[in-house]
Amino acid sequence: MSFVIRAARDEDLQPLYEMAKLTGGGFTNLPPEKDALRAKLVRSHAAFARDEDGLADDLFVLVLENIETGEVRGTCQIFTHVGQHWPFYSYRMGTVTKHSQELNRTFRAEILSLVNDLEGSSEVGGLFLHPGERAGGLGMLLARSRYLFIARHRARFAERVLAELRGVIDEAGGSPFWDGVAGRFFGMNFQAADEFNATHGNQFIADLMPKHPIYTAMLQESARSVIGLPHPSGRAAMRMLESEGFAFENYIDIFDGGPTMTARTDLVKTVRDATSAQVAAIGDGGAQALVATGRLAEFRLTQGRVATAEDGATIDERTAQVLGVAVGDEVLHVAR
Repeated sequence: MSFVIRAARDEDLQPLYEMAKLTGGGFTNLPPEKDALRAKLVRSHAAFARDEDGLADDLFVLVLENIETGEVRGTCQIFTHVGQHWPFYSYRMGTVTKHSQELNRTFRAEILSLVNDLEGSSEVGGLFLHPGERAGGLGMLLARSRYLFIARHRARFAERVLAELRGVIDEAGGSPFWDGVAGRFFGMNFQAADEFNATHGNQFIADLMPKHPIYTAMLQESARSVIGLPHPSGRAAMRMLESEGFAFENYIDIFDGGPTMTARTDLVKTVRDATSAQVAAIGDGGAQALVATGRLAEFRLTQGRVATAEDGATIDERTAQVLGVAVGDEVLHVAR
């Protein structure tokens, strides 16, 4: 089968909605609400249509399409400049150290502080692959497509990029972290708060949460034990982020306590290693690669084979057909 990643269109609303219903909750960037998803598509269309380069508050929605069937089987999102419309809140894990001379003991306490440290970063998120396609490296294709899109449009993205991983969710769809921390102040369960956040942003957290640091020793064990841990289904995503150069720097999500990974944009492996080349020939051979062409709404990416030489790149015939490129066209590629 052949798959291509492209800009999302209005007709993708229904498949996006069907995938959103499969996420199992806690997936803020892909809410199972058609109005919220439609608003994302409207915002994405505006981002793809913006002509001038430069940093703005944009959202790009990409989808994974099966070329043979035309079915949309996955999606991902890229936010160019978080915290511009709504403040971007995180908890930062820190330590307070105190010493008692009388007891001759030093006490160290872990605290959570509500911060806006990551405001202004770009964000990669919203990645979801249909359960029926979770083989053959398609998750990797979706994840790395975001970095090739960034490399293709570098001027539109910030110097730092982050990725929020979903935290631990219990079998009933609740969040032990939410129940142990924020849930005590809001009178709503995790599902209700998550749905509200997806459509209205998380300013209500800052409005109602105490501003002083939270000592984790005062939390129940069920909440403490999940701080900074990804949902079991997100462990592979965390490893992929680490392989790209992302690191966990003690920032966690304010809803479910999941880890927030960060990296310098230019040091993300796929961004750093992406190479632009003119197509010199279409033929056999070459190493496996991710290959992209086009800008903004014309951006397309697939897996293929690329051989490089001084006069340009040779790409395989299937890749040329999927991307719609010919000799003389430009492609962006990176080793798979």
